[in-house]
Amino acid sequence: MRTRSTSIATALAVGLSSVVLATGAASQASADSARILSVASVGDLVVDGVHQRVYVSDPSSGKIVVTDYAGTVKATLTGLSGVSGLALSADSSQVYAAVKDARRIVSVETATYTTTASYDLGAAPRELEVVDGRIWFSHDSSFGSLDVSGPQPVVRLSQNGAVTFSGATLLASDPAVPGVLVAGGGSALAVYDVTADGAVLRVKGDMSTSVDQLDLTPDGKRVLTSWGPMGHGYSLGEYSTGDLAAQSGYPIEAYPNAVRVAADGTIAGGSESWYGDDVHIHKPGGRTPVREYDFPNTGTSSGADTLVDGALAWSPDSTRLFAVSVNNHNVHTLRTLTDPVRELPALTVSAPAKAERAKKLTVTGRLTSKTVPAAGTALTVVRTDVERPGGKQLPAVKTAANGTFSFTDTPTAGGKVRYKVTYAGDATRAAATATAAVTVSRKTPAMSLNNNGKLYAYGKDVTFTAHLGATYTNRTVALYADPFGSDKPKKLLKTAKVNAKGNVAAVVDMTRDTTVTAVFTGDARTAPRTVTATALAEAKVTTAVSRHYRTGRIGSTTYYYFRKSTDPLFTTTMNYYGGRKQRFQVQVLYRGTWYDAGDGAEYFALGRNGKSAVSLPAPGEAGIHARMRSSYINGASGDSVNSTTHGAWKYFTFTN
Repeated sequence: MRTRSTSIATALAVGLSSVVLATGAASQASADSARILSVASVGDLVVDGVHQRVYVSDPSSGKIVVTDYAGTVKATLTGLSGVSGLALSADSSQVYAAVKDARRIVSVETATYTTTASYDLGAAPRELEVVDGRIWFSHDSSFGSLDVSGPQPVVRLSQNGAVTFSGATLLASDPAVPGVLVAGGGSALAVYDVTADGAVLRVKGDMSTSVDQLDLTPDGKRVLTSWGPMGHGYSLGEYSTGDLAAQSGYPIEAYPNAVRVAADGTIAGGSESWYGDDVHIHKPGGRTPVREYDFPNTGTSSGADTLVDGALAWSPDSTRLFAVSVNNHNVHTLRTLTDPVRELPALTVSAPAKAERAKKLTVTGRLTSKTVPAAGTALTVVRTDVERPGGKQLPAVKTAANGTFSFTDTPTAGGKVRYKVTYAGDATRAAATATAAVTVSRKTPAMSLNNNGKLYAYGKDVTFTAHLGATYTNRTVALYADPFGSDKPKKLLKTAKVNAKGNVAAVVDMTRDTTVTAVFTGDARTAPRTVTATALAEAKVTTAVSRHYRTGRIGSTTYYYFRKSTDPLFTTTMNYYGGRKQRFQVQVLYRGTWYDAGDGAEYFALGRNGKSAVSLPAPGEAGIHARMRSSYINGASGDSVNSTTHGAWKYFTFTN
């Protein structure tokens, strides 16, 4: 039937990671999606078109994962040990699951994901097909049926009749072909009439022993197998349902491992190809694929992800194909391939990297596909620029016989100009879009900002004035202040139009070295411009002297007087910054000249209140004249947010 896949070989443990499906940005393939499946194996896929859900069975974990068409998990059904085959009821109200280890078929309501029934079969089921309301299941090297239409379920086993299947039996049917069931196993292939209670053999034949999957075409005339007969190379097998005679088949890559036919007859073939395409789409009777998909490499091997055996399923409306891939870490990915029945055209657009504004330029390109669109195919063109960010429709352009095209345009605005060319697609080809960008010239305006390099006292309010020269339409300038230091971010001071003289100003409280930036964003004919000015701010440094017994003047200089046995205390206050230290310097007067005492200077850390108190030991003798000062030294004081600032000298002397 069209809404399920069968006989998908069990894969191994799954690792959880994320992956994105790589697609061409120039086509509807951008609607394709890929999501990691949290499964340890894959047994089967079934697609519920009514509720737009995908069911994936996981035999190893004993669960069924339910996703939407994009792969987002909507439910997880557990406690289904060895669950493999899946099938939908005709009205999509129930999904049937073959629970091998329990030797049962479980029925789950698709609207609520709740179990509605569990049927004991007396045999371990694997694959499922629903034909005319009866559930057919493979078991051992045969197949049986489950009829739930009466008051009691009726199970019939071993209905293979005169055909001997070996290994696991494969099943296939199609909702458009009532009363027909296809079965195969080993090298045997058979078609059965199942209109009555049992299966009546119509015809039997041979197939390759490498087949992993069967399907029946919706016209009932062909049986397809995932591996073609001997002599057909790597291909999908094709057999007439009348006599099971081998037909031409459909060539694909090595190694064929899946086949699924859509409701409209489109054929999807799968192959386990590390270094080639993984999914191949054929029109009925078309030996050349109209579309192929090559999965990306989401693992660490040299080869890309591969298709899990039999892991293909169509949506009932034939607009989507679902596939499960696996990488070398056994990570499984559900891939939603959108609109696979149409060719994926390639559209390229080329334009000059740079161009003059108001001068003509030429844009060229080409539209190609598996079958080249007819000459005269119309393409739409939209130009976007700073004046029309929403785009302006330009005259349509038509392709030549080889798919090439060209057009001219005269851009009225400068800056980044984009030309978006779109092919709408048709019955056999998907839509495609491509874009080319041109940098169109603009005049650079005159722009300046004052106060660069100037030094200001701590806390001074400084006016920064930006000047903007002639522009086209935009007269707005933004001013930003970025104080030095990681604790204060850059902030917007003002955004305003310049005055009649071209000026705009803002005030900055200079407590730190600060970079002021003026930004003009440009317009259609004037280029953006940014200028900066870095102004410097002194630190705030004051020192209080204590423990002296009086002050007095010696000459014109005020001194603090200390007894020779008193330890002078100097408390410095400075604007605080994390890790900041003051530089404490002491000098002694000797014969009219000031000399550094000891090493001359020492650094002391500030407290969080910005204070640092230093006590000097009493000299024990009178007559010494000395002085001290505290300084902030850019870099050496532990940071660089202010400019070097020296506090005032404090003079002191010792007496008896």
